[in-house]
Amino acid sequence: MRKYMLLVILLSACATIPKTSVKDTTILPIHSLTLLHKYIFPYNMLFNGTTVGGLSGIDYDSARKVYYLICDDRSEKQPARFYTVQVPESNYDRDSIRFTHVTYLRMPDGNVYPSAKTLAPDPEAMRYNPHTGHLVWSSEGERIISGQGNIINDPGIYDIDSSGRYLGSYPLPEQFHMRATENGPRRNGVFEGLGFTPDDRYMFVSLEEPRYEDGPRADLRDTTAYIRIIKYDLHTRQPIAQYAYKLSPIAHPSVPDSAFRVNGISDILVLSETQLLVMERSFSTGVKNNTIRVFKVDLQHATDIKAVNSLRETTRFTPAQKTLLLNFDTLDTFVDNVEGMTFGPVLSNGHRSLIFVVDNNFDRKEETQFYIFEVKQ
Repeated sequence: MRKYMLLVILLSACATIPKTSVKDTTILPIHSLTLLHKYIFPYNMLFNGTTVGGLSGIDYDSARKVYYLICDDRSEKQPARFYTVQVPESNYDRDSIRFTHVTYLRMPDGNVYPSAKTLAPDPEAMRYNPHTGHLVWSSEGERIISGQGNIINDPGIYDIDSSGRYLGSYPLPEQFHMRATENGPRRNGVFEGLGFTPDDRYMFVSLEEPRYEDGPRADLRDTTAYIRIIKYDLHTRQPIAQYAYKLSPIAHPSVPDSAFRVNGISDILVLSETQLLVMERSFSTGVKNNTIRVFKVDLQHATDIKAVNSLRETTRFTPAQKTLLLNFDTLDTFVDNVEGMTFGPVLSNGHRSLIFVVDNNFDRKEETQFYIFEVKQ
């Protein structure tokens, strides 16, 4: 493996996102991924008055050859925001990733999001839609239950323009409203992944962890941890279907055994109306590496479960089928909290690139990493 690039070049530039014409970009079958390079960024790097970290989602704009990175800062360090960056297409040892712009997310009233927990979002995923020139981002909402008072904020999916201005939201199916009781989504286990079909007909949105009604969280030997993937019709903006996806067991025991551990979906890539790439991230306290597994997923024969409130109480459904494509445990490097992935440009050999980004949780012990892979079809 090539040595890691530590140099970071920062550029201040005005970023606009024009609407562009779109060709058919149907993704061919993917057989394997090969790591080309890994970048590591300094802890708490500053850019245009903001702290770079918490990078939870990434998407590529092929017309402008830039990437959009959403930050999961709940307006605690600076207001909720996303970054525009440029990633080298070759010469990885000589060139670095360039941050070119920071854009603040806006509430419907035009203001940036405040730090108050009752109003602050939890940004997790972002995709650029070349058919509209708009961006769509998701928030996990909030669910804090305490004797001092509850904070209940629904998750959400929002349209914005290039300046971060709020344009609208997508209807939330009843099963995904936050509640003070143990019903609906779990805290920090909601909308971590989203993406569009290449023809701009549908959008898929994935939960990170199971709803309370759908079963337990993933564990070391659990085989009943099901999350939901929602399908939206982009023409009507309505949710039209839901599919069950079974999480893999947690990869490693925590140390000690009673300490925190988790596995869930941290991002998805939509290849077609029935084909997805799904990234699962397993973390166990006391284990340095996160285990990142990327699966090829087929929805063709999966049951539409939108009318089923509890997967825990029924076995009459067929989940999505999944096949392992890549386990980051096979890479000879420290793998941190990978949360975002996107297809990048076509490489000089004609193969597509696939880019992954790490959320360092604004923690000195973690790293902001970028991985560049070659896609072999």
